[in-house]
Amino acid sequence: MAITIHPPPLPPANVISRKSGSVSLSIGVRAAANFEQNKQQRQERQVEQGRRKDIRTSRPSSPLGASDEVASRLGYEIAIANLERLFWQQAATGVQPPASGEPSGRPVRVAYQGSRGSYCQEAAARAFPSLACEAFPCAHMEEAFDLLEDHSADRAVVPAENSLDGPIDRNLDLLLRHPGIRILGELVLPVNHCLLSLPGVLRSGLRRVISHPQALSHCRRSLEALGLEVDEVSSATDAARFVAENRVADTAVIGSRMAAREFGLRVLKPNFQDHHLGGNFTRFLQLGLSSGHAEASSSIGGGAAHKTTVVFTLDGGASDLFRAMWIFESRDLRVTRVDHRPNRAKPLRVVDRGDDGLRKVTYLDYVFVLDVEGSASDPVVEAALARLNEMAAFARVLGSYTCTCQGIN
Repeated sequence: MAITIHPPPLPPANVISRKSGSVSLSIGVRAAANFEQNKQQRQERQVEQGRRKDIRTSRPSSPLGASDEVASRLGYEIAIANLERLFWQQAATGVQPPASGEPSGRPVRVAYQGSRGSYCQEAAARAFPSLACEAFPCAHMEEAFDLLEDHSADRAVVPAENSLDGPIDRNLDLLLRHPGIRILGELVLPVNHCLLSLPGVLRSGLRRVISHPQALSHCRRSLEALGLEVDEVSSATDAARFVAENRVADTAVIGSRMAAREFGLRVLKPNFQDHHLGGNFTRFLQLGLSSGHAEASSSIGGGAAHKTTVVFTLDGGASDLFRAMWIFESRDLRVTRVDHRPNRAKPLRVVDRGDDGLRKVTYLDYVFVLDVEGSASDPVVEAALARLNEMAAFARVLGSYTCTCQGIN
């Protein structure tokens, strides 16, 4: 797999300040600056594309222009013929086309949330294991969605849920706000928290361990066994980069194997998380623009199960939720997940409790989310979705896709 990483601009030099015998790590993250720079680069690309379009449309009519038009149509027909040949070959040999739907000569451009060395970067690499992949980080969560919509990225990989900490609500809200983006695949990975240090540093030479509060909470018992100082930082990947660049020998970071590879750190101990918790897994979503088809295939490999995610609102609110679920259960379609988000379009639901119209009760209203086993192209699932659409005040399929678990026994 060839992965090209575009690193974000490095933050300014950080310092470790010592006060009253304690040590605190100051790590400055220029997320806003990175976002503005990426935004400016996208705007410059759009201006350049507009300039090229103006040049093409301003060319005078001539025999050469007619020849160009014929050549353009011929090239288009050749491209269609090549695509047909590719899919006939796929049907005969089982070889999958590139996941981006783009010509095989160009790498798949994959945006992932977070910084270099993050678990999301690991998920992006796992989602495209055998393809040329140009992966790049997004400082802000919404930036991954923006890059898809302006065609600067073919795919985005975002975390959806952790088995210990629950769903990442922000990404579900962004999916609701961007109707042109669909879920194209799901990947469940075990979390491997690694204890990272500079190469050559012994565990006996460490004085402290630093990481994001979430990672520290996953490794509480292991940290207690070490008996070292523990400090929280806003970004584990930025902390890993800081330790590597400033050669901080007495400090270890809890981070990913990808962070060790990116910044040249040594993995002192893999799987540093507490094992009494019963396992730690994160569900990642592979996103792309809607192609108009009911289902999109994922690049993630074999053993995958089909799943459909649908969101909807109900006039009766939560009281009618069982009716919506029965639509699927009565057709032997298993509902695998239920979630809800605030209905920002209509936040309140007013219910009349009296014949005189004077006894009104006000509730918060919700958007409900169901994951259902099966493909939206299956006639049974299709019929269930049609019935839900009749019952619901609003309904939309967020995606029909395959789900794969990797590294899980």
